[in-house]
Amino acid sequence: MSDPFEILNLDMKPGNTLKIKGKISADTSGFSINLGSSLQDLALHFNPRFNESVIVCNSKCSNVWQKEHRDNHFSFFRGCTVKFLIEMLTDKFRVKLPDGHEVCFPNRHSYRKINYMNIMGGFKITSFKLS
Repeated sequence: MSDPFEILNLDMKPGNTLKIKGKISADTSGFSINLGSSLQDLALHFNPRFNESVIVCNSKCSNVWQKEHRDNHFSFFRGCTVKFLIEMLTDKFRVKLPDGHEVCFPNRHSYRKINYMNIMGGFKITSFKLS
């Protein structure tokens, strides 16, 4: 497992889109893209799990996980290069998967600004762009 990729001064606001491109490792059981103010306070935890063929989204408040949102649309594979688009709206996050399917997750804690991004597990980021 590779070291986590972290950004501490992201400055993402409602209306912004984060484009993340990278390669899923060939032997991973999963990875996560985390957005929030810190690893203890996450607005969006996006976690594809290959062993369950499910995408789990969640939020974390003061290091406590909340209710999971599970999406069974699993359209990517170990060892492939993928691009995710994460759009921050006032009331939700919209994650566009490589095949165009969208996973929506509520902005449960009404974040107006995301400073923190962390990518963990079997995903090697090759590029990202915030627009």
